[in-house]
Amino acid sequence: MISKTDLKNAVATTNRGLSVTKDGQQAIASMIVELEASNPTPDPLSATHLLAGDWRLLYTTSQELLGIDRVPFAQLGEIYQCVRPELMRIYNIAEINSLPYCEGLVSVVASFAPAVNLPADPIAATIVSRRRVDVRFNRGVIGLQRLLGYESPAQYIKALESTRKLSLLKGIDFSINPTRQQGWLEITYLDADLRIGRGNQGSLFVLTK
Repeated sequence: MISKTDLKNAVATTNRGLSVTKDGQQAIASMIVELEASNPTPDPLSATHLLAGDWRLLYTTSQELLGIDRVPFAQLGEIYQCVRPELMRIYNIAEINSLPYCEGLVSVVASFAPAVNLPADPIAATIVSRRRVDVRFNRGVIGLQRLLGYESPAQYIKALESTRKLSLLKGIDFSINPTRQQGWLEITYLDADLRIGRGNQGSLFVLTK
């Protein structure tokens, strides 16, 4: 029987998936499937006390995220996915390590809602799954951590929510068309400090709180 500790130990040496081998990736995928079968929270969307918080990425197969590490003179630092159920928002925050005083930040804000089946009659819409959410990206911010005043994910999110659009002196704050940038995320395992998710592009995500 695979435990959370087994999975955490397996992904600990992969640098969040950047240095995993093909065999290692397959082994981790098998461990995840086994752990998902023992998910203690079958209805994660109702367990907002568990879902809410600042989650740190331990492992992913998302090339979109891991590709940030290929930026010249930069190295991918910590990645967070911060969930705010009361706002129905998700904040993806990637710290970029670089030269002193040049550390960067890439962040995306998205709204989420339970995934639904939309027939011709909207009134007849039904929830597809109690563990899947539709995600629509609507805002992006890129800049230097020191200019953005970045201290922590929680502090940064409060700053974003208090400012509709940041000054160019702080960073590049741009709108994203939510109808073009959308997807879904399925929460397949959730407890007090571990979350496993699967994205619409087939990516796996393992996060800890």
